[in-house]
Amino acid sequence: MARTSGQAPAANGIVTLLTDFGSADAFAGIMKGMMLRVNPRARLVDLTHEIPPHDIVAGALVLRSATPYFPRATVHLAVVDPGVGSTRRAVAIATDTATFVGPDNGLLIPALRQSRIRTARAIDIAHLQKRKLLGAAISQTFHGRDVFAPVAAWLSKGGALSALGPAANDLVELRLPVSRVTDDALDGEVIYVDRFGNLVTNVTAEDLTRFRRRTVSVSIAGMRIGGLVSSYASVADGELLAIIGSWDLLEIAAHGANAAQRLAAGRGTSVRIAAE
Repeated sequence: MARTSGQAPAANGIVTLLTDFGSADAFAGIMKGMMLRVNPRARLVDLTHEIPPHDIVAGALVLRSATPYFPRATVHLAVVDPGVGSTRRAVAIATDTATFVGPDNGLLIPALRQSRIRTARAIDIAHLQKRKLLGAAISQTFHGRDVFAPVAAWLSKGGALSALGPAANDLVELRLPVSRVTDDALDGEVIYVDRFGNLVTNVTAEDLTRFRRRTVSVSIAGMRIGGLVSSYASVADGELLAIIGSWDLLEIAAHGANAAQRLAAGRGTSVRIAAE
């Protein structure tokens, strides 16, 4: 990731939220309440609270897919935090276009790679408690409420990252699998399964340009799906298909059905694209 020094873009008051908290409990709502106490004018946008529990990779992919569509200077708060209460750091990071707040466990990395980091800070809890920016009591199990939410809200009303703590120049990386070229084929794998059962792969639209105008066939777990189509409705109901989805990644889907269930496939399932 390219880095430079500097301040975050001027705040616009928007804070997005992404968590694995679900909707059955009050955790996400409590975080919003805490943010509104700090910044009553904040505009809060739920990306999702349905990331599978503790699934940092899924959270990172969803965050990366969503953040480019928000106005400049939005604060993105993401909490998928199986290491809460441990020695893992809490961080706030400003890029050329946005500010990110969350645990330093790789969750933020794919979204950060879409821009240039201007400054990254470790959140010094004890320091912020002395400044009354955080409460005196910090739960060991709910940093979303006691640390991340108030920091994100404070940043959303113009607070400076430099006040949060020391520089964080050694962020924990998250390296996603990349596709591999073998002879006249491209090998990839499923990296995400959405709620419709669509199997999103790590094969990008750009990867497929190597085939130029040649016809390609797509196979998953040894089953040939066929060539790329332009819409889900290009095939009959229930039929499997391969398409470039909204993330600009190849996905395997089933028209009106659940491809993951049909294929008994999930993250890590192999995919091959070959010229015919």
